[in-house]
Amino acid sequence: MAALDLLGRRWSLRVIWELRDGAIGFREMQARCGGMSPSVLSTRLKELETAKIIESDDDRRWRLTPLGLDLIKAFGPLHTWAGRWAEEF
Repeated sequence: MAALDLLGRRWSLRVIWELRDGAIGFREMQARCGGMSPSVLSTRLKELETAKIIESDDDRRWRLTPLGLDLIKAFGPLHTWAGRWAEEF
């Protein structure tokens, strides 16, 4: 249940999704997630880092860990379902 609690927090999935193609810095992440305050982004990054889903490199750019990459793979079926659901509207 702890994983669902973490992933269910506002912006958590978006942060993970934005890292799917590689590492990005704090400001770039904030720009991609317009509307997210710096304090919320900082909190989410720390939570996801503690959960070993993301990590930062020497340049303070955030990237997915191997565990985070596995999570992105798990998004595949949900992404497919979301596409079918969107067609209903």
